[in-house]
Amino acid sequence: MDLERILTHSCGLSRNEARVYLALVREGSCKAGKVAKTAEIDRTSAYNSLKLLLEKGLASYVTIGKVKRFQASDPKNLRNYLQGRLEEVSEAVPILEKEYAATKLQSNVRLYKGTKGIKTVLGMVLNQNGENCVFGSESQLDSTLPAFAAQFKAQLERKKIRTRNLVRKGRAVAETRLRKVRFVAQKTESPVVTNIFGNKILIIIWSNPPEAILVDNSSAAAAYRGYFDFMWGHAEKKKRG
Repeated sequence: MDLERILTHSCGLSRNEARVYLALVREGSCKAGKVAKTAEIDRTSAYNSLKLLLEKGLASYVTIGKVKRFQASDPKNLRNYLQGRLEEVSEAVPILEKEYAATKLQSNVRLYKGTKGIKTVLGMVLNQNGENCVFGSESQLDSTLPAFAAQFKAQLERKKIRTRNLVRKGRAVAETRLRKVRFVAQKTESPVVTNIFGNKILIIIWSNPPEAILVDNSSAAAAYRGYFDFMWGHAEKKKRG
């Protein structure tokens, strides 16, 4: 397991902070010079990183005589550190949303690329209260991101977000309490899936890597939803039994 990568990417530590923290974990109580040697960085960088780790509560020291000996805090404190960062972000979000809403263009088109981008835009579906209308799905999400797909569907259920799916005739798609399915005549599979929710149109192109186009425009979303409703009204209902 690449612990340095986890500490930098998931915990938000700098490269040097991660190396110094790992050095402290592995060496136990030691002097700054030993920390620098184990972390394979210069002494000045080691001192700077130790100072930052002390401020974050991820390290401590004792003075024995005139010598400081540093040690890592219990790795369980990483959870507390992350929780503190999350609380700070949670406090900032309402303020940022107000500033964002004040400057957002009336019509906004954004492009997302890669699996992280797909996760981001689908997260927007979960942050709205209305129905999600889906057209053209071939279960690409399940095959490309199976773990995320399971979490996404579970959150749809938990948040009681209703979904209407228009899918290619002949596909086996199960209905649930919140998901309704109808079928349209379409002989070929399509790599493009369209979601309509709130004031947004989300077009996902399941290429390699996948891409997504998000249109944030109330008039466009209303037009797309009207077209979807027309298709829904003429689509074949799922047979019972």
